[in-house]
Amino acid sequence: MSASSTARRIAATFLAAGAMVSVVALPASAHDGDRHRTPKVEISAVQADSPGRDNRTVRSLNAEWVEITNNTRHAINLDGWTLKDEDGHRYTFNDYRLAGRSTVRVHTGEGRDTRTDLFQDRRTYVWDNRSDTATLRDDRGRTIDTESWGRHHHRR
Repeated sequence: MSASSTARRIAATFLAAGAMVSVVALPASAHDGDRHRTPKVEISAVQADSPGRDNRTVRSLNAEWVEITNNTRHAINLDGWTLKDEDGHRYTFNDYRLAGRSTVRVHTGEGRDTRTDLFQDRRTYVWDNRSDTATLRDDRGRTIDTESWGRHHHRR
């Protein structure tokens, strides 16, 4: 066996070993990234200040909303989940499944619930235009996501 052939075999062995170490190390580094993944369900948008005058019409109340997005491929049962503001106004999801990779808009005012729009059926505004926090909790009371705006709050 020549010296160059032996050197190539040694180099190939080191390269193969390096590749194996990389494969073995991959799950650990991928696991570290779990903290930075998109949440399964999140508050994806808030329109706290309905456009125009706050005149408590159904149209104005329904222009105040919070969007909840399911980032997974599978439907998630939101039955018993709640959406709450800092003043304690609470909306409870009732018999609602959010389809995979979809969004539902929760309006403040009155209306007919559909797959993409739910209504709190309130006659007064919930979300403070200047400063508030929307908190989404699951049916066990665990905080799933929060979204804050205005002074004294940091946007995420």
